[in-house]
Amino acid sequence: MLKSMTGFGQTTAPLGDASVQIEVKTLNSKFLDLSIRLPRIFSEKETDIRAIVTEKLERGKVSISVEYTKPLAQEVQQQYNEAIFIAHYAELKKLADRVMAPYDNLFELALKSPEVQQNTDRESLDVAMYDKFVIALKEALDQCDQFRRTEGSSLIDKFKSYIKSIADSLKNVERLDPLRIEKVRTKIKKGISDFFGEEGFDPNRLEQEIIFYIEKLDIHEERVRLKTHLDYFLKVMEETQSNGKKLAFLAQEIGREINTIGSKANDAEMQKEVVNMKEELEKIKEQLNNVL
Repeated sequence: MLKSMTGFGQTTAPLGDASVQIEVKTLNSKFLDLSIRLPRIFSEKETDIRAIVTEKLERGKVSISVEYTKPLAQEVQQQYNEAIFIAHYAELKKLADRVMAPYDNLFELALKSPEVQQNTDRESLDVAMYDKFVIALKEALDQCDQFRRTEGSSLIDKFKSYIKSIADSLKNVERLDPLRIEKVRTKIKKGISDFFGEEGFDPNRLEQEIIFYIEKLDIHEERVRLKTHLDYFLKVMEETQSNGKKLAFLAQEIGREINTIGSKANDAEMQKEVVNMKEELEKIKEQLNNVL
């Protein structure tokens, strides 16, 4: 079963008085390129979250966004340490007086000084809340994975169509092959006869040379290997695992046999079939870029 690397998943779940919304997007990439945007409350668990995502999605450009929302009445209130603020402000005034500088920005500078701003209501992530978050995250990942499977199913139909087209062209090559050999044989004999006339060459020697030349043009092994690769490509697509890398390797082998047939063809009609096979193979390679 093929999987596309394009996917999407989204879920929303309650976390006590708050709620969390998780969005997962994936695109094609040779490796796992993972980007996670987490709210501060979950930052301590980023390593664990990355491990969960990696195990599920394996490969691709993955973007995960987590939005954490609390009721307005429970929003964290910013507080300030008055004593520390006054101390910083006084020191800044002394420095300003030393250099005869104005006091215009001293209040803002003192307010931003270390330990002046305090968050007494900072939340901590308890085990129960994190467990609920993990359940929601896995649900979003499952949705994304199912999206990938659905996209992969549509790719299977395309690949089967491309492989069938190549196989049909291969059948035409097999049909043309004996005719091509006979045309080559006739052409060589005619050329020799026209050059030497009725005498001046050994017919037996000529026949040996023709056989040697035709053997160099023989494509029987390439035809057999190409058919084997096409059948195996279809078989790999039906396996339970998505094998994008294996299919990419098979596509390279298919291309190698097609190119060899083309280089040995020496026949206009056969070259047309080779061109068609190359076109279909390029479509396969393009689609394989998005297969997991």
